Formats: sequence, C-alpha cells, structure tokens
Amino acid sequence: MALADGPAAGEAKVVWYNDPVVRGRIFQGLTLAFVVFLTWGIIHNTAVNLQSRNIAQGFGFLSTTAGFDIAQSLISYPQDADYGRAILVGLVNTVLVAVLGVILATIFGFIGGVARLSSNYVVRKLATSYVEIVRNVPLLLQIFFWYFGVLRVLPGPRDSIQPIPGWIFLNNRGLIMPQVTMTKLTADAMFYAVLAAIVAILVLRSVFRKLQERTGTQAPVFLISLAVLIAFPVVAYLATGAGITLTAPAKSTFNITGGTRVIPEFMALLMALAFYTGAFIAEIVRAGILAVSHGQTEAASSLGLKPNNILRLVVVPQALRVIIPPLTSQYLNLTKNSSLAVAVGYPDLVSTGGTVLNQTGQAVEVIAIWMVIYLGTSLTTSAFMNWYNAKMAIRER
Repeated sequence: MALADGPAAGEAKVVWYNDPVVRGRIFQGLTLAFVVFLTWGIIHNTAVNLQSRNIAQGFGFLSTTAGFDIAQSLISYPQDADYGRAILVGLVNTVLVAVLGVILATIFGFIGGVARLSSNYVVRKLATSYVEIVRNVPLLLQIFFWYFGVLRVLPGPRDSIQPIPGWIFLNNRGLIMPQVTMTKLTADAMFYAVLAAIVAILVLRSVFRKLQERTGTQAPVFLISLAVLIAFPVVAYLATGAGITLTAPAKSTFNITGGTRVIPEFMALLMALAFYTGAFIAEIVRAGILAVSHGQTEAASSLGLKPNNILRLVVVPQALRVIIPPLTSQYLNLTKNSSLAVAVGYPDLVSTGGTVLNQTGQAVEVIAIWMVIYLGTSLTTSAFMNWYNAKMAIRER
C-alpha cells in the first residue's frame, strides 16, 4: 500500500496575508484611515491658526446684516438683509445664468453642428468659422468683448434703441422692458396650469408613441404639445379674471423710469457663455451625427422620408447616444465658468460671496460654501444627465 506524498486531498490552505481579498481590505482600510487622519489634520491646523490670529470661526456671520446692495435680485433683498440672504441671491443669479446658458448653448450647438454638415458651401463655412474662432478665443476675452465692445458702446438712455417704441428700450444701462404685475390668484393658477400641461404632454407623448408602434400613424407631437403648453396657462389666466398688468417704462429727459431692467453684465455673461459653450457642443453634435451609419440615412431615404424628417426621426435619436455623455461635461463647464462673472461685476455666487468675504474676513467658511454649492450643482446636473442618458440607451429585447 503506497503512502500519499503531499498535502491531504482538498483545497490547500492559503495564508491570510496571501489572500487577495484580505489584503485588499487591509489596504482599503489603511487608505481610509490615512484620508481621515489627513482631513482631521487640515481642519485642526486651520482652526488652531485661526484662533491664534483671533479670526472668528463658524457660520454665525451669515445672520449678520450685510449692508451692501446687489444690482440684480430675483428674490426679495431688503436693506436689512443678512449675509446668508446675500449669498442666496448670488446663488439664484448663478442658477439663472447657468440654466439660460445651457438652453442657448444647446440651441447654438445643435444648429452649428448640423450646419457644419450642410451641403450648402456658405452655410458650412460660416458654421466652421463660428466653431473655430469662438472655441479658440479665451472665454474671459469673449465676456469682455460682449460687455465693453457691444453693450457698453450702445447709446445712452436719451438715445435708446426702441425695438418696440414706448415699450422696450435698449441702451448702455441694459434692456428695459415692461414690468409684469400678477395677482396671487392668477400666479398660482398659471403655475399649476403649467405643471398640468407638462403632465398632459408626457401622457400624450406616451399615447402617441404607442399608437405609432401599433398602427404606424405619426401624430404632430410637437405642435400638439406646444398647443397644450400655451392653452392651459391661457385658460387659467382667463378663468382668474385676467389678473396680469403690464406697466410700460417711461422715458424722461435724461433717464428711463419704471419697467424691468436686464443689466448689461448679465447679458454679456450669458451671451459669452452660450456662444463659447455652443461652439464645443457643435463639434459634439457633428461627431454624433457622423457616428450614425450612412446606411440608416439611405434606408430612410428609400422609404421616401424628406431630409429634415430623416435628420429628426432617424439620425438625431441615434446620435443622441453618442452626444449626451460629452454634453454633460459641457454643461458642467458652463456652470462653473459662470464664476467669471466677477470680471464684469455680475452679482453671482462668487461675486456676492467675495464681498461677504471682504467684509467679514471669514475666508474658510465662504470658500467652503462655494465648494459645497458648486459640488452639489455639478452632482445634480450629472445625475440628471446620467438618467437621461440611460433613458436614451438602446434596450435589448
């Protein structure tokens, strides 16, 4: 009877420090402990240094009266407002320019990207010139161009440009439009009407999509959605007694009083951000369209579809799967680039926060607020775009 030489049957026992799972957990734990220790060291060292220099700490300063004016405020900002309210006003201004900038940049980008692939020589070269010039000029210079080279050279209030005489005035102090006054009943009714219209549009789109899949009948979804979006608020407006009043600005000898003024700092920043980011989006759109197989357009053409329908129904829906991921980065860049507003004095988050920092001297707290807000904004934008990207992804059956 022969004796078995070697270990007994079964798996060989692995020494714990050779186990990759155990070793990985140890390294992860050590890394986490190092990060925690480093973070604690930075916070402790900062607190000690601030205390030794008798610099106030904490966020109690946010409840102190600010004592400075803000040129543009979409929310109430009374004279006795505190620093927290001032920072909130700056945040709202940042969100306003970021949202409008994203919308305009997307429009400019899609038009420019499609135009770069146009068969018309003039249109194609104009789009190429726009992309190559705008995206290669620093954004700060473009903000200065719009502010100092376009808006500040407009005539003064006495010689204002009047696109609609007596109602709209454009001069070097901004764009003055009629002031809209709305009763609370009408405002609430129109707000809920818009929400109801959005829900109705989503339901109708779903119904029309299922109808097209079942019968092949294609409904004018865009026109119907536009009609619903207009009709619901109009009905709410009429049902509540038409509680909206327009007050036109009045032109005096040397100035224009009344109305709602859009400051030139806002317009310069918005146009620079929109045109600059739109140039990058145009290249993303062009690449996404070129990524769609040429056989798709040939098949659609053989079915008798017109070129605009081929682009809208066949090419763009497939190109979106390539366009959306890099598009997210451009939206994030636009939001963060809005911090350049301080160069022309637009009261965004960084500008108002900088004034608070100068008056209170609490740089650590103000910078921490900036970081948290911009981080939260970026993560929210990324989460929404990731959701939309997953929604547009091809689903295997």
